[in-house]
Amino acid sequence: MKPRLKKLDNGLRVITTEIPTSESATITVWVGVGSRSEEDKIAGLSHFIEHVVFKGSKAYPSAKAISETVDAFGGELNAHTSKEWTNFYIKARSAKLNKAFDILADMVLNPLLDEREIEREKGVIVEEIAMYEDTPIIKIGDVFENLLFKGDNLGRDVIGSKKTVKNMHKSDFVRYRDIHYYTENIVITIAGGVMEEEVLKLAQKYFGGLKKKGQIEETAFKFSVNQSKPQLLLKTKPNEQAHLILGFFAGQLGNQERYIEAVLSAVLGGGMSSRLFTEIREKRGLAYSVQTAVERYLDIGEFSTYSGVRIDKIEEAIKIMLREHYGLASGKYAISDKELTKAKEFIKGHLALALEDSKEINNLFGESELLLAKIDTPKAIYAGIDKVTKEEVVAVAKKLFVPERLNLAIIGPYKDQSKFEKLLK
Repeated sequence: MKPRLKKLDNGLRVITTEIPTSESATITVWVGVGSRSEEDKIAGLSHFIEHVVFKGSKAYPSAKAISETVDAFGGELNAHTSKEWTNFYIKARSAKLNKAFDILADMVLNPLLDEREIEREKGVIVEEIAMYEDTPIIKIGDVFENLLFKGDNLGRDVIGSKKTVKNMHKSDFVRYRDIHYYTENIVITIAGGVMEEEVLKLAQKYFGGLKKKGQIEETAFKFSVNQSKPQLLLKTKPNEQAHLILGFFAGQLGNQERYIEAVLSAVLGGGMSSRLFTEIREKRGLAYSVQTAVERYLDIGEFSTYSGVRIDKIEEAIKIMLREHYGLASGKYAISDKELTKAKEFIKGHLALALEDSKEINNLFGESELLLAKIDTPKAIYAGIDKVTKEEVVAVAKKLFVPERLNLAIIGPYKDQSKFEKLLK
């Protein structure tokens, strides 16, 4: 798998990954702006823009026109918004590449931003916010980051709030796009049964007129960790199950210890035979789901474990999580050669399976090039994982698992948080 990066005359970066045996291809347009770049009064605008481009564009003037055109060739059309990027993609038969480019380019570059559609979509997003509030397995991630990054834009929910969404106007969308949608802040990735020569011609045809510069310079983010004691955020909700995330700060996107962090994550909660899954679910039956993950941003990261547990067993689950984190860091619970190898193969295997999907190939190469101006190939990632030693894993665990920087977020039917505060101390 060899991604090839080329620049158009206007500076737009295009990454092509040819897969000759594939009958389909995915085109993804990446824009280097997300909720983190928003002012408080327009919180959620990046996500709102994601919605509005589907409501009509210059050549396809309605949501129906867009959806019917994509459905007519059996394509898949969607978009996503994060805290640092927004993307839009179409997945289709390779034979429909030209049409897919035409639709996607018109949506992203020429949205109508109809005021009536904006007003109508406000209600949709307000309902989406309500849905997340009623879905604790999703909402707990927001609650954890509200705690971890409080006081910073990173701590806000990507979707915004009902108040900010209701107060947005067409002028906000126009200004925001003028600032952030330009060639130096956009990457196009195409993976599947395509030829680079054709891809570059189509990219030039449909995106060659995109402006090179935005109205202002992009913000250089710098989150400073100043936590000096454990933190807890309890969201009281009458659920039949408690949801929690326990975690610490970690390294930023592209940091030199990223492969070590990944292996550490796999050892603790990376699969059904991981330490936390075994201790919490298999041995004690406290939870259905237990999973450890690392999330990274441009200047900071987070190392966290999620679990959905029995309401009356949450304290036991938290104690086990703390014991396993600190026990690994102290060397009390040593990592065996077999465990290390299993963790490495778990990571490599999951990446290999993911890369069978052209959309996931775009995700791997697109985010890295957009935010870091660097592409890591699967081969390089596998090599980085293979080099990790047990000693490095323990050293990084000691560095990350500092009790004073422990964070715990909970959604559940609890009114008194003192018992949880005692656990953290």
